[in-house]
Amino acid sequence: MQEEVSDLEVYSIAQRFRGYLPVVIDVETAGFDANKHALLEIAAVPVILDETGNLRPGATIACHVKPFEGAEFDPRALEFTGIDPHHPFRMAKAEDEALEHVFRPIRKLVKHQQCSRAILVGHNPFFDLSFLKAAIDRCNIKKHPFHSFSTFDTATLGGLAYGQTVLARVAIAAGIEWDPSQAHSAIYDAEKTAELFCKIVNQWDSAIGIPEK
Repeated sequence: MQEEVSDLEVYSIAQRFRGYLPVVIDVETAGFDANKHALLEIAAVPVILDETGNLRPGATIACHVKPFEGAEFDPRALEFTGIDPHHPFRMAKAEDEALEHVFRPIRKLVKHQQCSRAILVGHNPFFDLSFLKAAIDRCNIKKHPFHSFSTFDTATLGGLAYGQTVLARVAIAAGIEWDPSQAHSAIYDAEKTAELFCKIVNQWDSAIGIPEK
């Protein structure tokens, strides 16, 4: 069940990451070229602070996305994700509707937490950010909540903390439950990435200390 922003019992995270609100993003696509291949799924998990001062994943926001007009499909990518872009029961939204569905609660949370904007957290986030920005450009969205180029990369953090860079291997090394049958869906991967990001930062803060404001 998704939490409403107004119902979240959260504490300010604005000073922890220089005014940025970390939001994990995972996308599933029909290929590797953000300008040619369809964006098919998007999931977002804001990172918040609990009453103990630890990071935890917030409510997941997600939707299926209708391929944009003229989009191309790489059969290998579709086989890998198992997504049928034209399945009648996908309940997919047009790209502009999908982005607004994701951005609206993030904007509210950014404002609620007195942050300057959101910053994308991802596993190899260049891929996710490139597809997000391509969709933003196609939809002619002039103002969106995310930093345009800065990101947090859990592949790098995983290599530092656990000596692994593949998401499944990092999660297992971190003691996070991993179900291969659910992997490669935007929701599952985003939620596991959020769990991993929170665990690494919480461990750092506990061992080293929270950076001075």
